Amino acid sequence: MNSIFPTLTSLEQFRQQFPALASKAYFNYGGQGPMPQVALEAIFQAFQYIQNSGPFSQEADAWIGQKSQQTREAIAKELNVSPATITLTEDVTVGCNIGLWGIDWQAGDRLLLSDCEHPGIVAAIGEIKRRFGIEIDSCNLLETVNGGDLLEAIAKHLKPNTKLVVLSHVIWNTGQVLPLTEIVQACRQNSPETKVLIDAAQSVGMLPLNLAETGVDFYAFTGHKWLCGPEGVGGFYVNPESLERLHPTFIGWRGIISSKIGESTTWKPDGKRFEVATSAYPLYCGLTAAINIHQSLASPAERYQQICHLSKYLWEKLSELPDVNCLLKSPPESGLVSFQVTGVSHQELVQSLEKQGFQIRTLRYPDCVRACVHYFTLPSEIDRLVKEIGKFNRRCRR
Repeated sequence: MNSIFPTLTSLEQFRQQFPALASKAYFNYGGQGPMPQVALEAIFQAFQYIQNSGPFSQEADAWIGQKSQQTREAIAKELNVSPATITLTEDVTVGCNIGLWGIDWQAGDRLLLSDCEHPGIVAAIGEIKRRFGIEIDSCNLLETVNGGDLLEAIAKHLKPNTKLVVLSHVIWNTGQVLPLTEIVQACRQNSPETKVLIDAAQSVGMLPLNLAETGVDFYAFTGHKWLCGPEGVGGFYVNPESLERLHPTFIGWRGIISSKIGESTTWKPDGKRFEVATSAYPLYCGLTAAINIHQSLASPAERYQQICHLSKYLWEKLSELPDVNCLLKSPPESGLVSFQVTGVSHQELVQSLEKQGFQIRTLRYPDCVRACVHYFTLPSEIDRLVKEIGKFNRRCRR
């Protein structure tokens, strides 16, 4: 913890770079991280430069290409992969859909997902089942949150014709971190044809990552959560060994080298083949600036250590409150801390806290409240949040 911020003053000075933190205690990083001022300025300056150059000029086009590559490189550094493996997207859902729809599905193929996946991904899988006649299997990971063999819970549902496994690296409703390398190995042992698609909404910007070592096939993420970039920019990693097995579904000029009537399309040889057409390119500059702030301060491992230290502190404080039950029975290995308050409306609790300057959120499944800490969260913010939760609980019981 002290390796990043030697003093409270240095922590508070760092936080001054984030305008949203000046007026509230922010615990919604898992939904959207606040942008630093330098990212806001980078976006404005990029829009201004493009307009001054002429938005469809050769000068602007060359500049956009340079900035896009810088964004790929900044992302690739966080993931410890080659920039050539990165597709620039809008968000996690777009990345997941690239992976889901790019598979050459045949009737009778099987897809395995967990009971903790995001509703948007579940809906896309349902439509794939309807269109292609595939079979869907589900593994129960929620029941392993406080014990049990997680790998076995997944492996026992693998079939010889399981073509794709879809899981989250960090479960969005419980904060549980899945052992990605071991999961990939189990899928490979099941069948060399079993591919793994990861919803990385809660892992990029939180966990120290080395995707090349895990062997994962597809990894979809966003820049607007733990990386604190602008909404509307995300990414999709494709393992080079799986690239030729994934076909573009969204198709446009950015992903092709040539395309003529009567001839086969020539795709770009790397992750760019899944990019489509015109995007809000200045947002790339905002994400790059946000990533640079994190990378210039500390390593991913140091940031993650700080996050775990603070989430443990929050978990311990919440566990001391009467009628408050954390979903995890031991400190989380992520910045997500989900809990339930017996006999209290979670929605009313969140609304009351927001009026007091605390921003957290409710979740539907399971019915709970989720608070998120980042590496620059103040311990005093945690103390005040827990105090307000206790006060609300007591008021409701009078």
